[in-house]
Parts: sequence; C-alpha cells; structure tokens
Amino acid sequence: MDKRVYLFMVVSFIAGLAELIIVGLLDVIADDIGVSLSAAGLLITAFSLTFAVAAPVLMVATAAVERKRLMLTTLSIFFVGNVLAALSHTYWLLMTARIISAASGSLLVVLCITMASTITAPPHRGRAIGLIYMGISASLVLGVPIGIMMGNIFGWQAPFVAISCFTVMTMLGILVLMPSVHVHDTPSIQTQWQSLKNSRLLAAHLTTFLFLAGHYTLYGYLSPYLKNVLELNETWVTIIYWLFGIAAVAGGAVGGGLSDKWGYKQTIYSVIVLFAVSMFVLPFTTTATTFFLLTVMIWGAMSWALSPPMQTYLAETYHKTSDIQQSLNNAALHTGIAFGSVSGGLVVEQGAIHHTPTVGALLVLLALGTAVYALAKTSTASYQHSSL
Repeated sequence: MDKRVYLFMVVSFIAGLAELIIVGLLDVIADDIGVSLSAAGLLITAFSLTFAVAAPVLMVATAAVERKRLMLTTLSIFFVGNVLAALSHTYWLLMTARIISAASGSLLVVLCITMASTITAPPHRGRAIGLIYMGISASLVLGVPIGIMMGNIFGWQAPFVAISCFTVMTMLGILVLMPSVHVHDTPSIQTQWQSLKNSRLLAAHLTTFLFLAGHYTLYGYLSPYLKNVLELNETWVTIIYWLFGIAAVAGGAVGGGLSDKWGYKQTIYSVIVLFAVSMFVLPFTTTATTFFLLTVMIWGAMSWALSPPMQTYLAETYHKTSDIQQSLNNAALHTGIAFGSVSGGLVVEQGAIHHTPTVGALLVLLALGTAVYALAKTSTASYQHSSL
C-alpha cells in the first residue's frame, strides 16, 4: 500500500478533530463569551449540519478542479477557519469560524477517500480507505479529551491553535509528497437523493441518525453532567473522557470482528440493544465508581461499534450504489450528532440535565425499530471484504 495514505489519515484526523474538540469545553466557552450552555451547544450543531450537507455539494461544485490543488486550497480555508476561532471573542464570530471549518473539513474528508483510492493499487484500496475512516473515528472520540486537557491548561482557544499548526504541517506534506491527482466523476446530488426512494435503505440511514442523536443527547453535555450531577472535578472529567475515547476506538474493531463472526444483522441488533441499556443504567451506577466507569466504557465501545456492520450491510445489499450510500450514511451520522446536540440542549434548558441519559436511550430504542425494518428479509451472513 502507498505509504502516503497515512498522510491522508492524518488529514482526516485533523478535519474530524475540529468537530468535537470543544464538547468538553462548552461550559467554559459559554462563560467566556457570555452565552447560555445550550447556545454554546449550537456551535456543535452548526458544525455537524454544515459537515453533513457541504461535502456532496462542494464535491459537485469542484468536480473539475485538480485534486491536489483542491486539497491545498481547502486546507488553507480550514486553517483560516480555525485561526478565526482561536481569535474569536464574540459568539457569532466563533459561529462563523465553525461553519468555515466544517465546510472545508467535510470536503477534506471526501478528498482523502477519493485520493487514497486513486494513488493506491486495487488490492490495497480497501485497507487504504479503512485507514481514512480510522482517522475520522479516532478524531471524533479522542478530540474531546484532547480538547479538555489543552483547554484546562491553556484556555479554550488552545485546541484551535493546535489544529491550525497541524494543518500547516499537513499542507507541507501534501505539497511535497503528493502527486497531481486526475479528476474523477462525482455523482450528482440528485443521484444520491434518488436512492432514498428505497424505504428500507432510508431506514438504515435513519438508524444511524437516531443512534448518534441518542448518543449526543448525553455525550454532547457529558462534561456539565459529570460536574453538576456527579460533582466531579476537572481531573475526573478528563479521566472519564479518556476512558470513553479509548473504549470507543476499540469499539470499531469489536464491531467489525463481531460482524465477521455473527453477521451484520445480529451485530447491529446487539450493539443497539447494549448501547441503549448502558445509557439507561448509567444514572443508577453513579454511587459505585467501579460500575460507573465500566458502564461508561461499555457505552463508549458501543458508540462506534455500529459503523462496521452497518457499512457491511450497505455494501452487500446495495453494492451498486455503495459509494453513494457511504456518503449519505456519513451525512446521517453528522446530522444525528447535530440533532442530539439540540435535543440535549433542550433537556438542559429545562433544568433536567440528569435526564439526558434517559432521553438519549429512548432515541436509541427508536433506532432499534428502524434497524428491524431496514434489515427485514436480509441475509444474516457476514459480507466478506478481502480488502478490510
């Protein structure tokens, strides 16, 4: 496999890092710029919605641009967005910076996937794309503890400064190491949306949406939940986020392994059920530290265990449009994050932050219902990918 794919993995990690690096700092940001906690939560919502919508639109708009030049240009815009965030002292300036970062970051992720496919020989292409998704998933789960650690030491602007520095480094790597990459045809937005006429396929994407919406109803406000409900200090909050992040990264491997062993259908059902149960019981374990930390790690592991079996299902059942479905499922994931941030904010605004685990679990149970419909009459056999 072409070693330059690892550079794309770094780019995808940095792009994903920008999305959730402020989750654990929402209360600090809210106090500093003088807004409510739920208003600060909209900084995540706006990023996720922009990230979900922008990629297919920008891919069509830039279809004729040579890919290396497009990536360097997009990295430059991403750099500007994060520098602007670091310099922001007002809510709307920070919101603008987040939208710029989200739009450019979403295009970066898609470019990483397509360019990795182009420079990699067919026998290694699946592994190359897998590395890109590893960078994305690692950024989403590790970005929060990294942000908390840096924010607590240097201030909430520090994570954006760090992302800006890493962006410059990756720009130099792309400039020196990457060849020019020829343009390939990009499916139109109309083509992508037409595939959703299949109700079972729509239900599969809705499953991802509801699963992540339920997750972020709690996870988006986990820091204030831990501080206000459990009265934990910053050190313990950071430890819990690290434990969750490590478990979540491992969860991707667990989901993939179980999918190969059990088949995608049983794995999807098992992951959703265990995920919902862990969220339901979380408030009842707070008096026993060991059980609470164990529950948090199970919750974390399951949070990213759904993607491998779901992608296997889409690839096997809808193989002719699997690339399109991958894009749409990614959009569903980020839209779910945005919805979860809003629903969690509404719960917090009602003064019921202690109910965020229960509300989130109820949304996850709805995901189980849509999964049952999506997977009805499909084979339980595991789809074997020789490239994964």
